[in-house]
Amino acid sequence: MSGAWDQLRAEADELRRQNLWRELRVLEEVEGTRVRLGDRWFTNFSSNDYLGLAGSEVLKEALEDGVNRFGAGSGASRLVCGTHEVHVALEKALADFKSTESALAFSSGFATAMGTIPALMGKGDTIILDKLSHACLVDAAKLSGATVRVFPHNHLEKLERLLNTATGRVLGVTESIFSMDGDAAALREIVELKDRFGAWLLLDEAHAVGVLGPEGRGLAAALGLEPRIDLQMGTLSKALGLSGGYLAGRKAVMECLVNRARSFIYSTAPPPALAFAAMQALVWCRSTEGEAARSRLHLRVESVALGMNLAKPDAAILPVIVGGEDRALELSGALRGEGLLIPAIRYPTVARGAARLRVTLSAAHSDAEVESLLAALSGLLPR
Repeated sequence: MSGAWDQLRAEADELRRQNLWRELRVLEEVEGTRVRLGDRWFTNFSSNDYLGLAGSEVLKEALEDGVNRFGAGSGASRLVCGTHEVHVALEKALADFKSTESALAFSSGFATAMGTIPALMGKGDTIILDKLSHACLVDAAKLSGATVRVFPHNHLEKLERLLNTATGRVLGVTESIFSMDGDAAALREIVELKDRFGAWLLLDEAHAVGVLGPEGRGLAAALGLEPRIDLQMGTLSKALGLSGGYLAGRKAVMECLVNRARSFIYSTAPPPALAFAAMQALVWCRSTEGEAARSRLHLRVESVALGMNLAKPDAAILPVIVGGEDRALELSGALRGEGLLIPAIRYPTVARGAARLRVTLSAAHSDAEVESLLAALSGLLPR
């Protein structure tokens, strides 16, 4: 056994040597866009809290109200006795939000993918993924036992060839806004292809919900494609400021998942107070306040993109690709010296040689904070 531990230590040492070792970053206090690490405060430009909801009074009050109404925990898995009335109400609200027949809530976005894809696909079927799809989608596809094919990012000709040779049930998988590059899927063209070949399409809207489309309903809604998306996946943990995931689509699919999605069946149900707060987040997202927050967010994004001489991004993610891990860590450390928290993103989260600073904007960032970001970046990066 000592040999196994020695091997594990050697692997850890190799990660350190390559500047790929990671450690948890503990936020000791959070006040809006400001976070305290140790004895210093930083402006956070790395959060996915795009609308500033996570620390809002709206959600604080909703969670407190939810705990007072429903208690702290759900008590069991959904199929035993963990399904509270508020879980069902949230799922109805999600289905309405996504303009689908039905929806099913999971404990996380990762759990949504890991439950959904293996429940619907198996041996003899074919799953076709965009190469830059999130790890949860890749892992779920591998777990399913289906044949997995990958097409280069947004490469429609390769996707068409793979669809033409696919066997069994065929599921295309893509994100709407890609989490590391921040760009959008070629969604209209992908939908045309999947319809032509009779495939299903799973669209992960994690980084688009709350940010794009009417009422913040996502990229599919922005393009008028919602009725043609078979499986709409998303999270409550980014622009909606909480935690959890969901799948929206046909009622028959949700009924199947209740019986076959292992991450749903064998997980304790999310706290009912969390489901209650998520309903309030959806109401707020669709309100005039939500629309105003989206407008502020896009103004912030446009300001930073203009200041960095970048094209306006599709959503709220601006990747600054610097190449090597050493350089990314160096720049991240320099930005911390300026009071800005923007951790380095490195392999295996992104490809080798594509290490980056992943800058994310929030509606909660002030003009002064955005100006400080631009000043710091202009002093560190070549123009």
